[in-house]
Amino acid sequence: MRVTSKVSQVRVVVAASGWVALAATAVPGPSPLRWIPVLLFTLFGPGCAALYPQPGGLAPGARLEAVALAAPISASLGVLTATSLFLVKGFSMTAFLVSLAVFTTVVAALPGLPLPAARRGAAERATHGPSGGGT
Repeated sequence: MRVTSKVSQVRVVVAASGWVALAATAVPGPSPLRWIPVLLFTLFGPGCAALYPQPGGLAPGARLEAVALAAPISASLGVLTATSLFLVKGFSMTAFLVSLAVFTTVVAALPGLPLPAARRGAAERATHGPSGGGT
C-alpha cells in the first residue's frame, strides 16, 4: 500500500512538472527562476513520465537504468515536438512546453515502459550480491 502511494505521488509530481515549467516562463527576464524549471522539465520530465511510473515502483537494478534513459528519451521527445511545431510553422516556447506538458501529464497516468534491467533480473543480483567464484 505504501509503495502505491509513493508511486502515485511521483506520478502527480512528474505530471505537474510541465505545468510548473510553463508557469515559470511568466517570470520576467533571464532569471534562474525562469530557465531552471524549463531546463529540468525539458531534460527529464517526459522521460521520467514514460519510464518511472512502474506498478510497485522500480527495483534497485532498474533505478539506474531509468535515470540513464530519462534524459535521452526526454531529449528525443523534445526534438520531435520542436521539429513537428517547426514543420507546421507553429513553434513558440509556449506551444512547445504545452505540447510536452500535455504528453507528460497523459503518460504519467499510464504504467511505465518495461525496463530491460528489470526483466533480466538485475534487481535480484543487486539484492543477493554477486555469485562468489565456483565453476
